[in-house]
Amino acid sequence: MHTIGVDIGGTKIAAGVVTEDGRILARVRRETPATDVQAIEDAVVDAVRELRAEHETEAVGVAAAGFVDATRSVVTFAPNLAWRDEPLRADLERQLHLPVVVENDANAAAWGEFVHGAGRAVQDMVLLTIGTGLGGGIVTGGHLLRGPAGFAGELGHLRVVPDGFRCGCGNRGCWEQYASGRALVREARELAVTAPPAAARLLELAGGDPHRIEGPHVTRAATEGDPAAVELLADLGRWIGEGAASVVAVLDPSMVVVGGGVSAAGDLLLEPVRAAFRRQLTARGHRPEPAVELAQLGNDAGMIGVAGLARIR
Repeated sequence: MHTIGVDIGGTKIAAGVVTEDGRILARVRRETPATDVQAIEDAVVDAVRELRAEHETEAVGVAAAGFVDATRSVVTFAPNLAWRDEPLRADLERQLHLPVVVENDANAAAWGEFVHGAGRAVQDMVLLTIGTGLGGGIVTGGHLLRGPAGFAGELGHLRVVPDGFRCGCGNRGCWEQYASGRALVREARELAVTAPPAAARLLELAGGDPHRIEGPHVTRAATEGDPAAVELLADLGRWIGEGAASVVAVLDPSMVVVGGGVSAAGDLLLEPVRAAFRRQLTARGHRPEPAVELAQLGNDAGMIGVAGLARIR
């Protein structure tokens, strides 16, 4: 029997019918009304009903961009969405009449990569999802690490710069403020304002307006060989790699997987990540060195992972 995976992000809701071996048979997409709790639930229900009309399913997994409690039921807090102590599982089960499992979106993506993607050959891995923010998911001994409250793996909210940039979580200096798509865009726009000649290609792609520069513009310019864009990705990679080395010092995984939308830059991002990681890795040369790899499932990792978690609820 198939399950449905729903991945709720800050801008879109992606849902799909997923087989036991991780194949997506059908998919739909909805916009995320980020400030309206009821509208988010309505969009999820509508997407699931559309898929169920054509496919028999036994359960639904929902990957939510927020803190999910240990019962995998309540989204207690979401930095970029309107959820506060939201009983998401109960609300959805009441409308869908199917079992529902709710999981943090990065945890879901980590499980997807562990079972069906880059982490298939290991038992211990860390996933870093580099999108608008920075999410983390940890698999140890073949099990998803969730913690007694359900909040383990919030790596993006490690505080790396005291009194640094304000984060959506309310603190200052969180890792995701320096190692994320948001950070990349902030630096690119600042460069375009302060040094327009250096950012000429980025400005061209953004129609001449520095405030319209987005992450894909940086990636495109970098793949064309634009020096400023290459340097912007290298700076982002340094932040990711140095932070990853600190995470490895705590968790000792066999692999660090880099995913999320920014990973579309490929080696232009991954090579600076690896270089910074190796420079900062504690006891390098006297310990097994974890592999640092790109995720293999792309934006489908959360959907595939949470569908699998719904199957083993």
